[in-house]
Amino acid sequence: MRGMTVFSLPTLPTSFVSPVKSYLLSAALVALSLSVCAQDHPERRKRHYDMQARTYYRGPVRFSAGAGVGLYNGDLTKGLSNQLPGPSFSLGVLYPVHPHWTVGTEATYFQIGSTDYLPERNLAFRGRNGTGTVFVRFEPLRDGAYYATPRPAPTALVKPYLKLGVGLALYSPKAYNGTTRPDDNTSFLRPERGDYPALAIVAPVGLGVTLRLTPKLNATAEAAYYFTTTDQLDDISTGLGRSSSALNDGYGLVELKLEYSPWSK
Repeated sequence: MRGMTVFSLPTLPTSFVSPVKSYLLSAALVALSLSVCAQDHPERRKRHYDMQARTYYRGPVRFSAGAGVGLYNGDLTKGLSNQLPGPSFSLGVLYPVHPHWTVGTEATYFQIGSTDYLPERNLAFRGRNGTGTVFVRFEPLRDGAYYATPRPAPTALVKPYLKLGVGLALYSPKAYNGTTRPDDNTSFLRPERGDYPALAIVAPVGLGVTLRLTPKLNATAEAAYYFTTTDQLDDISTGLGRSSSALNDGYGLVELKLEYSPWSK
């Protein structure tokens, strides 16, 4: 159309893009189903009661979008000095089911990498990955915004929380020899397995803090560590003798997010 500017996204390898697009599309459909099933019209919101017989409402649905950085933990690194951090982007849906509990689902794309803490081994890797997770958040502070009037507490402007979840990761690492980030001239090593991108189970554990900006908009800072069921997040394991450790790899995400609730009053 005339007068419109078209923005193009960076091109990723075809072998990775197709499975990730399908995976993230599935996660998006799950998120949409959650929002449709969970959202009540404001005038028809059902009343619920906590253990002190105080009346509260569930919902409304909140949509989140975030960006941050991905950090790796595995065979190649023993700290932050060897990290090759990459970007992360996330989209999610949240639904408060109790004044202290929120459930949600999230789709995330992130990149991680590292050089080797053992100079004589001289290994490095870059991984481009996607995840889909479901989770619960526990908010210890009471927020009067969830309660019917008369409210037992004022509306909370700042709320810390704990997060636990489970999901699937679609990971696609590439290992190489070197001490810097890969470029167009990098020669990657033979993969340890022939089915990348591969799937693994992930279990995020994290904490965060939410700042209420307006009745419809929150800002959130979150840090989470993801336990995984694979030792090949970096394509470096005992499989081809590249490592002597059989411990599973993991990663962390640190993100800033916005949460928008179009149905909040």
